[in-house]
Amino acid sequence: MSSGRLQVKVKRVNERRSSRDSPKRLRTPARIGAGGVRPVTCSPSRRPVMAEEICSDSDDLFGDYDSLLEDSSLLQKLDAAEQQDQAGLTLCLRPPWEDEPPGPSRDLPASQLQFQEELRLHGGDHSTKQEEQEPLPGRSRRSVADQLKRTMLGNAAAPPAAPRTAVLKEAVVSEEISVAMQAMETISSQTTDLGPFFGLPSKVKELMQRLRGIQKLYDWQEACLNLDCVQQRRNLIYSLPTSGGKTLVAEILILRELLCRRKDCLLILPYISLVQEKVRGLASLGLELDFLVEEYAGSRGRFPPVRRRSQTSLYVATIEKAHGLVNSLIENGRLENLGLLVVDELHMLGEGSRGAVMEMTVAKVQHLSRNTQIIGMSATLGNIQELQAFLRAELYSSDFRPVQLKEFVKVGDSIYEVDPTEESGFRFSRLLPFKYSSAMQKVDPDHIIALVTEVIPAHSCLIFCPTKKNCENVAVMICKYLKRDFLRHQEAEKSRLLQDLRDGGGGSMCPVLQRTVPYGVAYHHSGLTTEERRLLEEAFSHGVLCLLSCTSTLAAGINLPARRVILRSPLVATEFLRRSQYKQMVGRAGRAGMDSVGESVLILQEKDRSAAKALLSSPVEKCVSKLLEEDAKGLLTLILSLIGLNVAASLQQLQDFLQGTLLSVQQQQLCTDCSLQDVVLRCIHTLSHKDLITAADGHAPTLQVTRLGRAAYKGGVDLTVCHLLYKDLRGGLDGLLLSSFLHLLYLVTPYDLLPQCSPNWMIFLRQFTSLSAAEQKMLAAIGVPESLVARKAAGQTVKKGVDAAPARRMYLALVLLCLLKETSVWGVAERFQLSRGFVQTLLSSAAAFCSCALHFTEELEELWPFRSLLLALTQRLTYCVKAELVPLMEVAGVMEARAKQLYNAGYRTLTHLANADPAVLSRTIQNLYIKQASMMVASAKSLERF
Repeated sequence: MSSGRLQVKVKRVNERRSSRDSPKRLRTPARIGAGGVRPVTCSPSRRPVMAEEICSDSDDLFGDYDSLLEDSSLLQKLDAAEQQDQAGLTLCLRPPWEDEPPGPSRDLPASQLQFQEELRLHGGDHSTKQEEQEPLPGRSRRSVADQLKRTMLGNAAAPPAAPRTAVLKEAVVSEEISVAMQAMETISSQTTDLGPFFGLPSKVKELMQRLRGIQKLYDWQEACLNLDCVQQRRNLIYSLPTSGGKTLVAEILILRELLCRRKDCLLILPYISLVQEKVRGLASLGLELDFLVEEYAGSRGRFPPVRRRSQTSLYVATIEKAHGLVNSLIENGRLENLGLLVVDELHMLGEGSRGAVMEMTVAKVQHLSRNTQIIGMSATLGNIQELQAFLRAELYSSDFRPVQLKEFVKVGDSIYEVDPTEESGFRFSRLLPFKYSSAMQKVDPDHIIALVTEVIPAHSCLIFCPTKKNCENVAVMICKYLKRDFLRHQEAEKSRLLQDLRDGGGGSMCPVLQRTVPYGVAYHHSGLTTEERRLLEEAFSHGVLCLLSCTSTLAAGINLPARRVILRSPLVATEFLRRSQYKQMVGRAGRAGMDSVGESVLILQEKDRSAAKALLSSPVEKCVSKLLEEDAKGLLTLILSLIGLNVAASLQQLQDFLQGTLLSVQQQQLCTDCSLQDVVLRCIHTLSHKDLITAADGHAPTLQVTRLGRAAYKGGVDLTVCHLLYKDLRGGLDGLLLSSFLHLLYLVTPYDLLPQCSPNWMIFLRQFTSLSAAEQKMLAAIGVPESLVARKAAGQTVKKGVDAAPARRMYLALVLLCLLKETSVWGVAERFQLSRGFVQTLLSSAAAFCSCALHFTEELEELWPFRSLLLALTQRLTYCVKAELVPLMEVAGVMEARAKQLYNAGYRTLTHLANADPAVLSRTIQNLYIKQASMMVASAKSLERF
């Protein structure tokens, strides 16, 4: 045998058989077993041939072999067996190998073992076979001989087994992996050194350096990651000031769960924009480390998520989508696959109905999954002890900030530094040196221009304004008095930004931005489209823009730090600032790695000094459960879902569950009039009265959910509108108009947006008259006749008792219809005289509500026609583009304008984009940064793996 190739010696024989009486020779065929290959011994005159040599099917390779295992008596025994069969005798034929003890020590090929088994079956209890059927003469001889040849041919053609050394090596590696996994599962509290990078592979550290520019963790981050509770996977709350680096700790813990324990993770963020930003940021890590990043926001997200054996998933979700996701995991018995739940902005537990939904989600995970670790983080927590009791968590807190923050207030032209040691709370710092003319004093009485020109354009500045209109006015006012030198600062980059804004608007552009962007100034609020906000945020982060005037929503959204933060007024709309809002705003001051200090300036009037002192010295507001607000709407929703998910079926089980809620921790201060048990009994009665649950008779009534109740909780439909939605959908079946999208759009227009829009009745009348006869008839059927619209347009009164809600809802449905036809947010906003931001909000809200209505109808058999209709409509509303652009719109960071650019450049599918070179893509697509191109390619590759 040569060292390079396996050789098996095969003896060639003539087609005629040799006599069995010829001298006996050892002709055992080659056997492949655990011990290796044993060559066949041939006559010296014969040459060896390679195992790959092909023989004709007609050659009788085994015609000259009479024995197996050096036994020449097998065929004679077969002859004798045949003769005894014919004579009516019974012979139990036992081949020699059957006398050997069974076990793994027998060194035989698989094909020979198969042959032995088949031969044993042929030679079983022969007397029984003979009673059933008389064998034909010679039949056993031919059958066994043919089987012998066929099996030996299969043995010769079978691939060789793996070398014993390779098998042993693979076994050793498998054993090492098994031991390592067991060690990871049983990490003790004394073990602090978990690996090269906090228990993660070295590749993670390299990726953090390459993709994030993170060379070293802060001391508090290392201390937090080395806590005993973190090593033992106990729940944790950690609280630090804004921009302290909280998110990085959460991401490392998520990666440990995904890569080391091979469990899925859920990250809850408060806003859709934050979810989309996080999905874009983690797409590259997911691609490099082989895990999936799935977006659950708006209408995106699948319930239940796709089950995958080879890959783990990170679900990045808004508060509402996270609740639906957890419900689907519970219903399908998959909650144990969720290894880690991370809640960002934990203080939102105390903010309205969204806080109630967050509390439900966390309580369900904590009650039903013993293996899921819960991590909560926030910069503003007032009653941490109560939150610790709710989450059964340990606490880590620090006052660390990477950049020192100095807080000031301005009264008149004097600047005071905030100093709690002073009796007044303030200590005089300096006077503003900027000289104002009488004209400027009238235009800018608060000296905003003086404050901003001290830092821009060399540094960045944020101005928080009380209203959206004030944001735009401040931006225009500042540009009016800036020097011409500002126009030359990063002139090329600002021209590029203007072109991007124009392309994103389909050729249209905001006149305010067109005037202010050349100076490096812009405004930022909800009236902008998503694409505009993204472009302005990126430009501010890269230093193209040096000043943003914005509303308070920016402080709770994407992280945009600046050298100086100015609070235009201590008011948000008409309400005085809360301590938590103030902390979030001033927390944006100071950019790590770029600034040595961050400054905040609160502009006050003399009359506001005492209120401002109370604001700056007061503690952060308490985080209070919202399950009982709005007539206990949150608690009603929670109880309904617990019954529907079979988590609780009795009053006692409901009470047991509620012991693990924040409401239970705070029941003494929240349930002042009655006990928590009485509140639960009232909720059960209310749900039963609304026909959402039933209570079977008995000493301990069994609670069950009705069909409507199941549809409500699975669709995520607000209980205050679930009956109205069912009524509208049920009534819509009687005269459903399918020749147009208008009727379906009316049915999925969100109810909660009706108070935010008052119809322009003249525009409504023009749109009404342009509808087809069938559409006008449909409007009259739902309670919006032409006479009503005409009277409203003419300024006349309408009859008392006429419900105006269907008219307002139809007005918004007409806006959606125009969007589906034109796909231009700018054109539709101008036609209906609405802000483009509201139009886009309407579109995204309608897509989300359409998705809810789809899940709602899936549980009600009588609404079956809507299932396919709403499925298609959800996709249309989600992207609102032509069909060929839909795949590209799935990619993180790609909006309609960018999708058109990609499509026209030849990147027409996810595969095209996933295989693109980011450098080439950046050069091919106009105004596309290399970083953006890399993120798009990474996102496309991630989507391809779904």
